[in-house]
Amino acid sequence: MSVIHAPIVTPATLITEFTWPVSRFDGLKVLDLACGSGRNGLWFLAQGAEVTFIDRDLSAMSHIEYVNARKYQWDLEAEAAPSLPIEEYDIVLVFNYLHRPLLPQIANAVKATGLIVYETFTIQQAESGRPRNPNFLLTENELKSAFANWQPLHYFEGRLSDPQSTHSSYKAQLIARKPKT
Repeated sequence: MSVIHAPIVTPATLITEFTWPVSRFDGLKVLDLACGSGRNGLWFLAQGAEVTFIDRDLSAMSHIEYVNARKYQWDLEAEAAPSLPIEEYDIVLVFNYLHRPLLPQIANAVKATGLIVYETFTIQQAESGRPRNPNFLLTENELKSAFANWQPLHYFEGRLSDPQSTHSSYKAQLIARKPKT
């Protein structure tokens, strides 16, 4: 991995504290969807994975260049948005993003026996902060239901505290393995 410049970013606790079922990430293909600053995908790059970053605005990543990284600026909610590749990734990461029509594409992008790592806001978040729009908030057990036929390795739904601030939010977290086809 060759780094030209990389800012200091802290990946999600869900990623850093999870006991991964693989000992090495070398050569694994990871998709960081709606990546924002890329903080989670950057953690996987540092572990040796090949990472694809997709977001409608990549300006927060404009100064970051890695040999094992690809960046695509796509508005995934646009009608003419490209489709995600089918069974391309060993791990797909989605954090703080929900576009329900995209859920089948996300599932299809994961290789058989690959993993989904998903964390986003639940409906309870509207009572304590943003986002408040129900289009961006999961209902109770909705994330678990969306991947019901997958093997759950981790599931949580409730209030999470941000270890870097006094802020907390209501989220659902899922790490699950896609079944063999």
